[in-house]
Amino acid sequence: MKVRFEPSGREVDVAEGTSVFEAAQRADLPVGSSCGAQGTCGRCGLRVVSGTLPPPTDRERKVASDNRVPRDLRLSCMVGVTADVCLTADYW
Repeated sequence: MKVRFEPSGREVDVAEGTSVFEAAQRADLPVGSSCGAQGTCGRCGLRVVSGTLPPPTDRERKVASDNRVPRDLRLSCMVGVTADVCLTADYW
């Protein structure tokens, strides 16, 4: 599957289920994370530009809510790629 990151235009091919966080690392893009991608800090939020990601799990929704993550962001360490997708972050 292809994961594209805007505005850099970087794109990586990943296997199904690869975390979005790992895909961004492969593209040499920084993603916020104070918990080391353990799914607790809520800092790794990315926005879907196009394509789809699976619906958030109950755990992702709870971590996002507890950390006041905007609803349009997905926690990249907690979601795996299941189709081609394009993502962005406000700080890129």
